[in-house]
Amino acid sequence: MPDEHEREVEKTENTEEPEQEPRLDPEAEARRAAAISFIRQLGDPVLKSRATPVDRFDESLRGQVARMAGIMNDAFGVGLAAPQLGVSQRVLVYRVGPDAPVVALVNPRLEWESEDADVLDEGCLSIPGITVDVERPVHVRVRGVDEQGEERSVEASGLEARVIQHELDHLDGVLILDRTSREERRRAMRELREAERDREAA
Repeated sequence: MPDEHEREVEKTENTEEPEQEPRLDPEAEARRAAAISFIRQLGDPVLKSRATPVDRFDESLRGQVARMAGIMNDAFGVGLAAPQLGVSQRVLVYRVGPDAPVVALVNPRLEWESEDADVLDEGCLSIPGITVDVERPVHVRVRGVDEQGEERSVEASGLEARVIQHELDHLDGVLILDRTSREERRRAMRELREAERDREAA
């Protein structure tokens, strides 16, 4: 999901994407472009597949988490799930503020969600340039483990809850286009086709 200062997390996501496009120096822009080149885009089958639970907590997993965190940060995202990098593992990372620590959740499961919900504009690093309205519970509790295999429970509200739910969806092969209205989906697909035509014409 994009980063908070890039778009307001897709307005929040952009739960993966940032709120307002920052002015980047050439080096940061190059890092961002390189990071996004690793992220699987809409149409890749891995994004529609349910990820496999992690059963080995070793240096390979810790390296994977570190790589995900680095790509997320360089892409100015606030969340990233392993399938977005083509890895079918139930692993996600997120960070809801520029000074906040990166949180890793392995084999996460949603334990509770509030009846209160709200609708916000979300974006996704796997569908760049597109945002759609998505309704999600305002409060959630998620349980899993960290990259060391230690139990981790997270109670989250607001943006953090939305980002976690967005990334949990990725682990189940669900995209924001699957969570929005038919009208919003049609609009988004139209914008994607127009952007593709513009790229081909350039």
